[in-house]
Amino acid sequence: MRVITGTARGRNLKTLDGLETRPTADKIKQAVFNTIQFDIEGMHVLDLFAGSGQMGIEALSRGAQSCVFADSNPDAVKIVEENLSLTKLAQKANVYNMDAFALLKSGRLKNKIGIAFLDPPYAGETLLDALNMLISLDIMADFGVIIAESSAEKELPEQIGEFFKCKKNNYGKTSVSYYRKGENV
Repeated sequence: MRVITGTARGRNLKTLDGLETRPTADKIKQAVFNTIQFDIEGMHVLDLFAGSGQMGIEALSRGAQSCVFADSNPDAVKIVEENLSLTKLAQKANVYNMDAFALLKSGRLKNKIGIAFLDPPYAGETLLDALNMLISLDIMADFGVIIAESSAEKELPEQIGEFFKCKKNNYGKTSVSYYRKGENV
């Protein structure tokens, strides 16, 4: 797993050993960043359920202003911090070893989020709960985009609050849905 482009281009990132986390495949990451490439510059990014932090790190490498990373697994947080150090992007990041829902409710997100990456475990309703909370707490910027990774079998709603699913791509067993405010496509 490596950073695709930007200031940290080509740097290899560490991942957690074992099956607790499921890093986003490089081809999926490439497709996501091709889709949002013009949305990144200067944005405040949120990487919930961060795992290795690769999505937020890629955004920082491509010109995002800042990124908040959250994961409840202390080993994942350590990997995120190591990856930020390896890529020399730590000064643009805040890393929290806490539950995603606790972070959203904590008031620690001082800036409206322009890009939010949500990639929780596929089982259960965690993704839908995180989408609902993210939108209901009015944390997203009006022009923001939420990128939600899920099992291809899981059907996410077309609309949550004022955010509409404007795009969905399937990659084998994985699906990526994009939500934007007021974009009913």
